[in-house]
Amino acid sequence: MRRKSSVVHVGTLAIGGDNPIRVQSMATVDTNDTEGCVAQAKRIIDAGGELVRFTTQGTREAENMKNISARLKAEGYMTPLVADVHFTAHTADVAAQYCEKVRINPGNYVDPGRTFKHLEYTDEEYEAELKKIEEKLVPFLNICKQHHTAIRIGVNHGSLSDRIMSRYGDTPEGIVESCMEFLRICRREQFDDVVISIKASNTVVMVQTVRLLVQTMDKEDMHYPLHLGVTEAGEGEDGRIKSAVGIGALLTEGIGDTIRVSLSEEPEREIPVAKKLVELIPECTRLRQEAEASIKDNTITLTVDAPDWETLQLKAAMAVGALLIDRKAEKLEIITQTSSFESQVSDLADAILQAARIKFTKTEYISCPGCGRTLYNLQETIAKIKAATSHLVGLKIGIMGCIVNGPGEMADADYGYVGAGRGKISLYKNKECVAKNIPEEEAVARLLELIEKNEA
Repeated sequence: MRRKSSVVHVGTLAIGGDNPIRVQSMATVDTNDTEGCVAQAKRIIDAGGELVRFTTQGTREAENMKNISARLKAEGYMTPLVADVHFTAHTADVAAQYCEKVRINPGNYVDPGRTFKHLEYTDEEYEAELKKIEEKLVPFLNICKQHHTAIRIGVNHGSLSDRIMSRYGDTPEGIVESCMEFLRICRREQFDDVVISIKASNTVVMVQTVRLLVQTMDKEDMHYPLHLGVTEAGEGEDGRIKSAVGIGALLTEGIGDTIRVSLSEEPEREIPVAKKLVELIPECTRLRQEAEASIKDNTITLTVDAPDWETLQLKAAMAVGALLIDRKAEKLEIITQTSSFESQVSDLADAILQAARIKFTKTEYISCPGCGRTLYNLQETIAKIKAATSHLVGLKIGIMGCIVNGPGEMADADYGYVGAGRGKISLYKNKECVAKNIPEEEAVARLLELIEKNEA
């Protein structure tokens, strides 16, 4: 049974309650490029996207959302638009005037960007920091009330503030508290048009934290709708399997009101995958129960069939995701009656085990889907790095378009490649930046040198 949530209206779209699970994506072009944004939004909507998000890294981009919205509506596209805001709270104030929804990130809405420094606070000093949030957030909520704009409080594991990390550590409790600080202010201000998301590139962290958030909200009598996603899932079949493991684990538990599958591909390609996950909920809920009953000798035996290979991948990953994340078993055997798939299911089982962070049999790529902040050709770069490193079994490489989640989401990675400025790349080893502002044309080669030097 699906978790009951309150209903939030985003323009003409209703999210939560008994409404269908909504699917969405995010534009990857520069938000100042009106023509490019309109064209890409139309492709997302034509594919079935029910919300389209744009990065608004400054007031100029936020102001241009007025033009993008007007153009789309003039062409008959009434789909709600979402502004994505990081670092500059004032930008959210501007965007709220032109978009049906604004996403803010508690990790950098008031707190400065993450530097991995440990900070010491007395209780009084910590309360003073919370007061700073309230001073910024309340005027924003008043603007949203005036313009009937919904908000998304979107917490990312990769951009938790040093303040939260210093008090709670890198824990699900810290991620949840980062969200709850904002939610409590919303409730005091009687602002209820709120959707929540908690995302991580690590499926285990993502699932465990969303579950804890639901429990915490229930204790405080909060019932806001939830947006689900595995951030920086990657591309190709690995990105699809990783998303199905994390998002699917929660959907089969009745959690989730809207979803996004984050792929390092053209954004309209995310929509069919997301729609398929929603369609598969009833069958995968049944398969999850059957798979749990099959567990013997630490092994799940899953019998599954589908009309095509991608659907079988999604169905298998979604059916066993929660069982693997909860370590009900650590081995997986997939059985299919479709003869053309028989030779592939062993590799699929390994891919699902890797997505659940149990067994690593190939290189792990943590790559963002890109957005208007992306500072280089993401898809070309991923292809180059994969071609040179795919033999390094178990190595984790982060490939990030910008610094919003870059260093934080890559804390789990061995090496990182992050856009630092136009035409400039910074390289990381674990959390440490080891080379700053490398010219883009040299950066992939320098990353490979770094890996070869350390892995030798």
